[in-house]
Amino acid sequence: MKNRIKTLIFSMAALLGTVSCAAQQEAPKKAFKPDNASISQHEVPAWYQDAKLGIFIHWGLYSVPGWAKATELTLEETLEKDGGLTWFKENPYAEWYLNSLKIDGSATQEYHRENYGEDYSYYDFVQPFNKAVADWDPQAMANLFKEAGAGYVVLTTKHHDGFLLWPSEHENPFRENYYASRDIVGELTSAVSDAGMKMGLYYSSGLDWTFNDKTITSLMDLFTAIPQDPAYAKYIDQHWRELMERYDPYVLWADIGSPQAYDPVPLIADFYNKNPEGVVNNRHKMEITPTGFGSPIHHDILTPEYTVLDSISEKKWETCRGIGLSFGYNRREDVADFLSIDDLIDSFVDIVSKNGNLLLNVGPKADGSIPEGQRTRLEGLGRWLKQNGEAIYGTRPWKIAAAQTTEGTEVCFTAKGDAVYLTLLDRPEGSTVSLQGLPIESASQIESLATGKAVRFNLEAGDLQLNFDEPESEAYTFRITVR
Repeated sequence: MKNRIKTLIFSMAALLGTVSCAAQQEAPKKAFKPDNASISQHEVPAWYQDAKLGIFIHWGLYSVPGWAKATELTLEETLEKDGGLTWFKENPYAEWYLNSLKIDGSATQEYHRENYGEDYSYYDFVQPFNKAVADWDPQAMANLFKEAGAGYVVLTTKHHDGFLLWPSEHENPFRENYYASRDIVGELTSAVSDAGMKMGLYYSSGLDWTFNDKTITSLMDLFTAIPQDPAYAKYIDQHWRELMERYDPYVLWADIGSPQAYDPVPLIADFYNKNPEGVVNNRHKMEITPTGFGSPIHHDILTPEYTVLDSISEKKWETCRGIGLSFGYNRREDVADFLSIDDLIDSFVDIVSKNGNLLLNVGPKADGSIPEGQRTRLEGLGRWLKQNGEAIYGTRPWKIAAAQTTEGTEVCFTAKGDAVYLTLLDRPEGSTVSLQGLPIESASQIESLATGKAVRFNLEAGDLQLNFDEPESEAYTFRITVR
């Protein structure tokens, strides 16, 4: 009842504010119509192009057990071997705990019985989760992401288990009081905005295991598990619009498509009209194509998962991945399962050089604290960006994304204005760095971003040689001023 009263007060205040604003000025003309041709005219905003790094947050009931056993095979390998049966039975994604729990013989099922007992339901995690979040400090979380160098944050407002992280007016029809005791979406949105970042919201529109409890054991199950009830289509539209109107996000990040009866195009048009600087991903509607998954409707960005493209993509893209093998908190993962700071930076630079953003995931514990191994990597990335961020933020792809030195060291390139940035991903063995056949004729100066000093170089017919005398780092960046 208290949450209902809070929601009513909030809605009345918002309505009064809207009326007041309307009295002072006319409503802006709607630029986008509710059809695919119209929303396809929307361009990726500059803020998103410039930000490069976002933080993904998977946090919910699954954070209480925080457990998954990772298969040794990748999803692609298990699809080829057995249609994904190995993957889903031993799913490395801890946020899939409920589905893994229902698969007979799974490691998750065994873990749950040993630690919680036969009669303990997944839905019994609501009470311990709500007790734990009382200790959460949203400002501390936002400050950590800011220190990591992130320009935006994307929070899972509802994952596949259907649990809500905000007090919705449209409650789950099958589970009473099935939402967080705090308005996590609202509190984090405020903290993120106060820290100078933009807020995005994830919502699982394709799967909701409270509407369709089909156990997913293969890739085909993934799509047949999407609820097709018209009531569910209405439910997700109500939620998306409530999130959009109440929290004014910059990103609408959907997952695993949506029911056949649901058309997200009117929602996207309204989103763009409300916030022309908004970004929409490619998972609001999904289809299987000869080359994999695709979207039959407009989207600003592609969203590969745990994948880096081989070359520069004209279409803006954003890869999402965990610091380890899971998105949700997994207590079984340790430092050995995480990307090293060095590997994280190398991958990030590579992604940016190919017109991508990195949406780097953290999996908080139930109380909202970030596990130490994840925190260490965020801090390490942030330290490197403080010194070398000029070669990342606000850049665009150059003529080529990558090359190798004559000694075999990997190099990535970005560009901004009259500057080309060269980043060595490893420390060369000698005191010189040599590259051949670069698409650059002349340069007036080359400077080290680490030291701020000019370095000696020779550039002739695209062959570059520069002196290397840099302090120890995970990657080494140089600004080439092109004539």
